[in-house]
Amino acid sequence: MLSNYLGEFLALATIHFLAVVAPGPDFAVTIRQSVRFGRVVGICTALGIGAGISVHVLYTLLGVGALMHSIPWLLTVAKVVGGTYILYLGVSLVRSRPKPVLEGDQPTEQPVVEQTLLKAFKTGFLTNATNPKATLFFLAIFTTIISATTPLEIQALYGAWMCLVNALWFVIVALFFSSSRVRLLFMRLGHWFERSMGVILILFAGRLILSM
Repeated sequence: MLSNYLGEFLALATIHFLAVVAPGPDFAVTIRQSVRFGRVVGICTALGIGAGISVHVLYTLLGVGALMHSIPWLLTVAKVVGGTYILYLGVSLVRSRPKPVLEGDQPTEQPVVEQTLLKAFKTGFLTNATNPKATLFFLAIFTTIISATTPLEIQALYGAWMCLVNALWFVIVALFFSSSRVRLLFMRLGHWFERSMGVILILFAGRLILSM
């Protein structure tokens, strides 16, 4: 049965990954935690971010499921809003500019203070779970990419996949940005990466809007 939804999954996985790797609040918090408190705290923060995604997945699945069965015209509006939001994300990234490297941004190799691993996990969890942009993003992809006929258990697997990808990506970010050289390189060249991701998101949003 899973093979019947492979195309849908690949579309969702692609746009989700592009959104995840584009710098945002989760990215900034993971870098801050890794630079200030060290690699292990950064990893725990990343795991908290991955867990925070489950909050959005849960209420999006429940809300969108009810929406699909009760108010079809509202679902169409949600699709338009979702596609527009993805377009907005793309345009924002394309307009990305180089980030100035300030003296205060210079990281140290050793953490200067301690932070408990539980607090680090909570920091990551709350950063993602309370992010209103994440709400808009999940509404966007669950209404524009996932079909109304896709079983709830398949959608739940999509959600679990996104939680896993988020956690793994930010673990990688924590590992990389524990090194001061990598962080400074990103500060200088990261805007080109953001612009490339923005172009892809714009193309994807255009395809979604035109297909409605």
